[in-house]
Amino acid sequence: MINEDYFLAALRLAAGNDPIPGHVSAAARDAYGLRVPQAVTAAPAELPAPAEVRGSDGCHMVRFVASGLTFDLEVTVGDGLIDIAGQVIPPPGEGSHVDVRTPHLTLTRRLPTTGQFAATGLPPGWLSVVCHRPGHAPVQTRWVRIRP
Repeated sequence: MINEDYFLAALRLAAGNDPIPGHVSAAARDAYGLRVPQAVTAAPAELPAPAEVRGSDGCHMVRFVASGLTFDLEVTVGDGLIDIAGQVIPPPGEGSHVDVRTPHLTLTRRLPTTGQFAATGLPPGWLSVVCHRPGHAPVQTRWVRIRP
């Protein structure tokens, strides 16, 4: 004979009626907070073969493309911190800026007419760059994990 309490517990599990664990809800709220509303997400793109190879100095090039914009990022790891030198191509014009984001820190950089920017001393881990242009939806790179 089946124990009724165990049977009801099994039905609740199968129906998905158990409460969501607190750490799962907290992680979902944190991830939702990292979104950029109405942003277009740039996907990784290939670079010419020589630039794809990680340099002996800890430098690595990555490229993202979307909505007519290209993000070229040179990532350097040193002393446990991340430095980013980047360029938005074509330069997005006057009044534009980029946000270099980690889950806990956002550095905003105004874009000059060349579209170049830099951010130094970032913690290792997840990183995304968002380009804001007047009159256009933001364009963001996918989140990438940078390890020392």
